[in-house]
Amino acid sequence: MPSSEIYRYLDVGRNKVPLDTESYLIHLNDWTPAVAQAMAAEEGRELTDLHWEVIEVLRDFYHRFEMAPSMRPLVKAMTQTYGPEKGKSIYLMRLFPDSPAKVGARIAGLPKPANCL
Repeated sequence: MPSSEIYRYLDVGRNKVPLDTESYLIHLNDWTPAVAQAMAAEEGRELTDLHWEVIEVLRDFYHRFEMAPSMRPLVKAMTQTYGPEKGKSIYLMRLFPDSPAKVGARIAGLPKPANCL
């Protein structure tokens, strides 16, 4: 779960969305596609349809299991939803460099996956 202490705010239109020290949402219900775009823009990333597919899978996984997936379950979920070409670590690394599960979960408005440092 995200820390309940507000570290900073993300400006999204006229709204200020509270974030924790790792830039995860304090309140998961604050997530909207506009919040995702603002988070991505802070990293210099523009979300494409391919990114949105991963975000959709991450959010669906969270709603089914009440936890953000680490890399292995994310790869499996992507394979089940979009097939073997999109269910590969290398594919996800191209979209979300560094840590697809961690970065993807943050942009998807989910808590940090339990097994991510």
